[in-house]
Amino acid sequence: MGSAGVKIIGVSGGSCSGKTTLARRIVQALGADRCALVFQDSYYIDQSGRFREDGGEVNFDHPDSIEFSLLARQLDDLRSGRAIEVPVYDFVTHKRLERTERLEPRAFVLVDGTLILSQDVTYSRFDRSVFIEASEELRFSRRIKRDTQERGRSHDGVVKQFMNHVKPMHDLFVESSRSKATCLFSGESCVDSEISTLLVSLGLRPEAI
Repeated sequence: MGSAGVKIIGVSGGSCSGKTTLARRIVQALGADRCALVFQDSYYIDQSGRFREDGGEVNFDHPDSIEFSLLARQLDDLRSGRAIEVPVYDFVTHKRLERTERLEPRAFVLVDGTLILSQDVTYSRFDRSVFIEASEELRFSRRIKRDTQERGRSHDGVVKQFMNHVKPMHDLFVESSRSKATCLFSGESCVDSEISTLLVSLGLRPEAI
C-alpha cells in the first residue's frame, strides 16, 4: 500500500473513541509543516433535504452517508503532491456548503474516521492504520456531551440516534474493521508511548518528537 514518499495513516475507531484527540497529538508530534489531517466527516453527502429531527430516519453512521469515492481520489491527489479542496459540511443544517477548504500536501497525511477501515476504497490507500478502542459506555457519554454542546442537538435526540444508528452501525461496520488495523490503541489512557511506537513503524525516531 502506498509509495515510498507520502505516508497516509488511517485513524479509526468508534464514535467518540478518541480518534481526533489522537490524530491531533500525532500532528503535534510530527509538526503541522509535515502532517496534514483529513476528516471523514468532511465528506458527508448533503442531507439537508431529508433531515427532520435528531435520531430520525437519516442514518449518518452508514457508509452510504459518506462520499468515500471523493475522499479516495483526494488522498491520491495528496500522495501525488497535489493540493485538494476539502468539502465543508455544516452539522447544524446538514448541508455540504458551496465553499471548500484548500489542503496542501504534506509528507504525512492522517485520515480520521469511523468507517475508513471498513471501506476498501480508503483502506487500500493507507500505509499504516490505527484503531482506537474505548468502551461503549464511555463513547456514549462523550457523544452526548459533544453533540449537545457543539452541534446543537437535543439530549433525547442524541440518545435516540445512538441507539437507532450509531450502535448498530458500530457493531456491523466499525468493530469488524478493527482486525484490519496495524496498531490498536486505547482511547481511555495516555497514548504518548503508543504514538512513539507508531512513529518508529514509520521509520521515525521517538526522540524527534
